[in-house]
Amino acid sequence: MKKPFTSHHETEIPADSADPEADFLDEEALVEALGGEADEADPHAAEIAALKDEAADLKDRLLRMAAEMDNLRKRAEREKAEATLYAASNFARDLLGVADSMERALAAVPASERDAASDSLKNLLTGIELTDRELLNVFQRHNIRRLDAVGQKFDPNYHQAMFEVPTSEQPPGTVVQEIQKGYVVGERVLRPAMVGVAKPA
Repeated sequence: MKKPFTSHHETEIPADSADPEADFLDEEALVEALGGEADEADPHAAEIAALKDEAADLKDRLLRMAAEMDNLRKRAEREKAEATLYAASNFARDLLGVADSMERALAAVPASERDAASDSLKNLLTGIELTDRELLNVFQRHNIRRLDAVGQKFDPNYHQAMFEVPTSEQPPGTVVQEIQKGYVVGERVLRPAMVGVAKPA
């Protein structure tokens, strides 16, 4: 029997023998398409990132500016309060001499002699006491107060040591005698107290 005649045009080509160049072109087209989309997305992503960075920077600058303004406001309020408090310091320091004079006048007449004093002297002493008390009230209204030094531990911030007193009745370093009263305005020393300080006998 004769074999049927087959034309070479009808010869089947296996699938795995397809044109490799065509496959390469298809893959290249796919990569190009995907790459094109990525390239189109990249400029937007970069722009968004840049805007986020700029917004973060502006927010940081705004917070810093707000903190600085708050500090300036607090400083201005503190300086205003201190200026009001210490404005009359020089004037008050001059008035301390008046307080000292009245205190010396009262001390010039011992309490034991007041009962035997004349009425005019008693009235004078009473007037000096009232004036001294009123002056202290004026000081207090302006936040100026007199220091109580005797019996306190010596503090060079508030006391000026004039001499030492040998004694066993008080611990060393204790103020046992006051020569001149001390005063403070607020937390600032207006005048230190002149004192005698205990030392071991």
